[in-house]
Amino acid sequence: MTILVLGAGAVGIATAWYLKKHGHDVTVIERQPEAALETSWGNGGVIHASEVEPWSQPGMPMKIVKWLGKENAPLLLRYGSIPHMWRWGLDFARNCTPERFAFNARANLELALYSLRSLQEIAAETQIAYDRATNGVMKIYRSKEALDGAERSCVALARHGLLYERVDVARALDLEPALKDTSPTLAGGLFFKRDEVGDCNKFTQGLAAQCAKLGVRFHYSTEIQRIETAGDKITGVITSVGRIAADQAVVALASYTTPLLKPLGIRIPIYPVKGLSITFARGNWGSAPRMPVIDDSRLFGLVPIGDRMRISGSAEITGFDTQPAMPRAEAVIANASYTFPELPRHLDLATARIWAGLRPVSPAGTPIIGATSLKGLWVNAGHGHLGWTLACGSGRALADIISGKRPEITLPPPQGAVAA
Repeated sequence: MTILVLGAGAVGIATAWYLKKHGHDVTVIERQPEAALETSWGNGGVIHASEVEPWSQPGMPMKIVKWLGKENAPLLLRYGSIPHMWRWGLDFARNCTPERFAFNARANLELALYSLRSLQEIAAETQIAYDRATNGVMKIYRSKEALDGAERSCVALARHGLLYERVDVARALDLEPALKDTSPTLAGGLFFKRDEVGDCNKFTQGLAAQCAKLGVRFHYSTEIQRIETAGDKITGVITSVGRIAADQAVVALASYTTPLLKPLGIRIPIYPVKGLSITFARGNWGSAPRMPVIDDSRLFGLVPIGDRMRISGSAEITGFDTQPAMPRAEAVIANASYTFPELPRHLDLATARIWAGLRPVSPAGTPIIGATSLKGLWVNAGHGHLGWTLACGSGRALADIISGKRPEITLPPPQGAVAA
């Protein structure tokens, strides 16, 4: 069976890997000259079951309204985007009930744990070097109320496999000495021992190379113009280098999945939310954190990735704009510098990489994985802030479905015109 995978990000390449393992004839089409150069390039770097809660949660719609127009807001909705996203926004609000939020968080957790195991198996088989670290993740809180609230969510998810440890300030410092300077402001933290770190770009490019060794074909620097159909089934894809015939195709184009499928009458409810990261050399910062630190009150993450440090944060709803906004970058750096006062001495903006990418967010906050109304056309997109975390499990589960096998896990419920 000839299958096209549209998109060479982490999700697309993982899908291609597992499809090839099932014995299919696989071709990947990607507009960039290499794999993982867009959303998969500069994400936070953490593979974490600790961050599976959707953004569609109780109270979030009112917070977004309150944050309108505030450049330092954690989630900034630009006024110009409102007319283009009203339907998505209504679906988002419907998912903000306590019941829907809890259900969607559990679905993400099941997929995240499965995906972590799948990633570890791929890494063991291929020996890809991607700056993997297994020191866990620390989340810090500056009030007992915030810490108690976060632990309540962990308790609910612990029944479904989440591992966590509530730590006091002394234990937090023992696990992560870099918190010394901010320790007087802390109420405690949550430590997630099972979470890992890795460079998503390095892993995805390494896995693409392994796919090529197995016989997967790649068409890089190739624009996907439209999907060709005959009746109710797909027959191929029209690209900037011509037509490519196929029996089946998987659309793994993150936020760009929606506009590609819209002309076919297939509604995929994904909206792009711009995230931002600043990557810089660790250099001689000997006291830098040894594990990712996620600051609940300042809403940033500082993550060691190999010989680099990466600050991630910010969520901006502004359409398909991928230009980093300096006021947003400066706000993230200021927040990180509050927690880590030594950071400004080691962060040189002249050599740092300030990057922005589009998180493909669904209203439920769960990925959209499954068949469309067109025979042979599948979707694997909408992973939001969890693309790196959920990539391998999503690719594995969809490859099983396409191959006529029952996935090992229950996938999140369908959204839009996709059936799981």
